[in-house]
Amino acid sequence: MVAANPMEFPGILARANGTRTVAAAIGFARQARVGGNELMLAANGAGRSHASQAVDRVLRVFKAEAVISTGFCGALRPEIDIADLVVGTAVTSGGRQYATWPLPAPNRADIHKGIVCTANHVVQTAAEKTELAKTGAAAVEMEAAGVAECASTHGLPFSCVKAVTDLASETLFNDYNRALRNDGYFDTIVLLRGTWRHPFVRIQELFRLRQRCVRAAGVLGEFFADLRF
Repeated sequence: MVAANPMEFPGILARANGTRTVAAAIGFARQARVGGNELMLAANGAGRSHASQAVDRVLRVFKAEAVISTGFCGALRPEIDIADLVVGTAVTSGGRQYATWPLPAPNRADIHKGIVCTANHVVQTAAEKTELAKTGAAAVEMEAAGVAECASTHGLPFSCVKAVTDLASETLFNDYNRALRNDGYFDTIVLLRGTWRHPFVRIQELFRLRQRCVRAAGVLGEFFADLRF
């Protein structure tokens, strides 16, 4: 299971047994048993290249039967709410489409099925989300296509499950692209410096996003704890 940041895994880890750190030459790697499944949780920064690197390096030390791209995303449909889940029916990026192996997701109002679009930057404005929605995508993020491509190279089934942290109608005030470092992690100092202009709105957004991430991570944990592959 590949995400961008370790903060996307607490909900899964809270339901895990026998968690242990694994040396896999990436930012974060933990092996754990969740709901009867043996999982490797890998985080190596935002973006396709970091996600691909995580898959390649983890597969050297963990014999996987499938690869899942997980973590957070932005909604592209108005009916998709904060902490809802998007189960990818396919992943698109740069004109390419990657097939997904269907997961047995329950039929619930907070679980949506649709195409996940992988962008090469943080999609921050409602206007850009509107344009992406015209392609038929339900959600946008930055890693799934890299995970899908690498899984295909290794001949492994690929799935995608993302939890929503920003709405289709929302424009983010903080410049997350400016704060994104070359290693795929966000520079907190750059973000805080950016709050000097309109501090009330921008600091409030950071706190709100943090709360949403906690909720989204918890929902992912519940989903995977109940899932039987």
